[in-house]
Amino acid sequence: MMRTANPALNSKTFDEVIAGGEKMTIQGTVNKTALSLFLLVGTAMYTWNMFFDSAGLDGVGDMSIVYPWMIGGGIGGFIVAIVTIFKKTWAPITTPIYALLEGLLLGGLSALFESMFPGIVLQAVALTFGTLFSLLFLYKSGLIRATENFKLGVAAATGGIALIYMVSFVLSFFGTGIPYIHENGLMGIGFSAFVVVIAALNLVLDFDFIEKGAERGVPKYMEWYGAFGLLVTLVWLYIEILRLLAKLRSR
Repeated sequence: MMRTANPALNSKTFDEVIAGGEKMTIQGTVNKTALSLFLLVGTAMYTWNMFFDSAGLDGVGDMSIVYPWMIGGGIGGFIVAIVTIFKKTWAPITTPIYALLEGLLLGGLSALFESMFPGIVLQAVALTFGTLFSLLFLYKSGLIRATENFKLGVAAATGGIALIYMVSFVLSFFGTGIPYIHENGLMGIGFSAFVVVIAALNLVLDFDFIEKGAERGVPKYMEWYGAFGLLVTLVWLYIEILRLLAKLRSR
């Protein structure tokens, strides 16, 4: 049985599809992931440029112009992600849409962080892809194996983080939140570092999931679904690295 903390790639996903026709391949999934990232970067550049083009004499961009695009991208991306999880056969259509919507969110978010901490976005992008390729090398070389205990540990940690974020989100409506974890103190930095590690380890589970799917010969459209799941993890990892770097830079 395959287990992954990524809600898009759970242990029953491949059991729910019926093999037939062309089969999923690792190379096909890689190609579709690359295309999805290209689409994401395209819309991210749109909101990024929108922010910096609105800068006044003080050099600070106007977030009020970018916020509607960010909110629309974030909410729209979430809805499309839920649809994709429950309608896997729609992945060839919904995955590119998800990438485009998430790009709108990430572009504006990145521009905001860049305006506060110049150079931080390049660092976050480099660390995100450096982590991706490093873990892929460790996985392919057998130095990291996605054992059942490994999957259980990462899934439990990911669930715990999701619960903390959910509680923090609810508390924000009451003008409060979970103390320390969102601040730039040692506890806040330590929490962000822990989340980055867990997000990175989810990549290992995604690699294993995609590899097992190709071995089992699931339908071709699952390449798009595999790309979608990997994209979800990469977006999460990038945001968490951005948050960690911001905390470090603000000290």
